[in-house]
Amino acid sequence: MNGRKIAVITARGGSKRIPKKNIKDFCGKPIIAYSIEAAIDSKLFDEVMVSTDSGEIAEIARQYGANVPFMRSAKTADDHATTNDVLVEVFSEYEKRGQHFELAVCIYPTAPFVTAEKLREAVALLEKEDADQVMPVVRFSFPPQRAFVVREGHLQYQFPENASVRSQDLEPIYHDCGQFYVMKVDNILQGKPVVKNVPLIVSELEVQDIDNEEDWKIAEMKYRYMRERHGK
Repeated sequence: MNGRKIAVITARGGSKRIPKKNIKDFCGKPIIAYSIEAAIDSKLFDEVMVSTDSGEIAEIARQYGANVPFMRSAKTADDHATTNDVLVEVFSEYEKRGQHFELAVCIYPTAPFVTAEKLREAVALLEKEDADQVMPVVRFSFPPQRAFVVREGHLQYQFPENASVRSQDLEPIYHDCGQFYVMKVDNILQGKPVVKNVPLIVSELEVQDIDNEEDWKIAEMKYRYMRERHGK
């Protein structure tokens, strides 16, 4: 896929659990800077842009090298808008401006574990597999098939048939890393369903949900460890 490529970093201004989450300091710079720099350093993209409704976020995004050619609409900046809604708006606006892209990577603004190398690997994987989407995933550290539930105050296996099955004999189960997604732009604009979704498997040491201040501190520790492990 040799067509034009765009990186879209989705960063609305509202954040209730962690105020100004998308531009909060993370290991010395605004957390959104890591997503922007990974996209630029990958040298994959004809355009690296931030979709935001916040003038403050837009200013910081530009400082780190991203474009903010237009602001996000109120409709896609509320609590009910989906990432897909934002992407449709972004791609449609570029089409109106005479700019068409073949491939897109949507990167979240609170994803400091995203690297240029991961982006290049994911894009190459989508092209090799001719997939609709590539999604970074991480394996559950404990097999969900052996989960417990509480019923009438007592612990019970949710799946009793797996009670005596060894963990290594259970099928690995993965979850979304919540970092980025690679996709074909026309599929988004045309509303086509994702049929072929290919995984990029990521180490648990490079994945962290950031929903509160404790998560933030854990993510910073993991990030420092990742940098040390890779000699950076």
